[in-house]
Amino acid sequence: MSAIRLLVLNAVRQHGRAHGYQVRSDLEYWGAHEWSNAKPGSIYHALKQMAKQGLLLAHETAPSTAGGPPRTEYEITEAGRAEYLRLLREALVSYDQKPDLLVAALGGIVDLPREEALSLLKERLRSIGAWRDTVTEYYTPQEGPGQLGHIGEIMHYWVHSADFGTEWTQGLIERVEGGAYVFAGEAGEPFRGVLGEGEPNPYATRERHPGDDR
Repeated sequence: MSAIRLLVLNAVRQHGRAHGYQVRSDLEYWGAHEWSNAKPGSIYHALKQMAKQGLLLAHETAPSTAGGPPRTEYEITEAGRAEYLRLLREALVSYDQKPDLLVAALGGIVDLPREEALSLLKERLRSIGAWRDTVTEYYTPQEGPGQLGHIGEIMHYWVHSADFGTEWTQGLIERVEGGAYVFAGEAGEPFRGVLGEGEPNPYATRERHPGDDR
């Protein structure tokens, strides 16, 4: 499962219609270029691929103000919404040592009903516990990493990562159960997580150049 698809679908969905540079700016605003494979080339590739797959609808608009060729704006389709929610649910439940899927899912967790989000997070706890059990079949934390030589430090790291993941997930569950954030179907103004047209991106990696409006 690729985090880039989840991230791009989320950004386009929040805008309604967005061109590639807007999506790229949003992902940089979320810091995704630091913790995922959301680099410029992969973002534009994902947009084009998902348009071919019917998850996004491509609209060619007037030439960009930056002087480049006509830019393409993308709009999420019903199939795209269904794929977004499928990826979101899967990412909240699954557990591995790569943080990109979880972080991508956290950016869209409020698009689910509160009770469903809680159910998925509790399933995540079970996934973490099951994964930790597979490690401790070969490694006994109480004996320390020395039992396996320096390779034991890898097992030691994995167990600590699982324990941290459990503690963090339990904390998130408590916050959500306590009423934190506005979830789907609830009254209140949900937090807007994308940049408006022309809004400066405080985390931009470089200046805008002609052709960025793709």
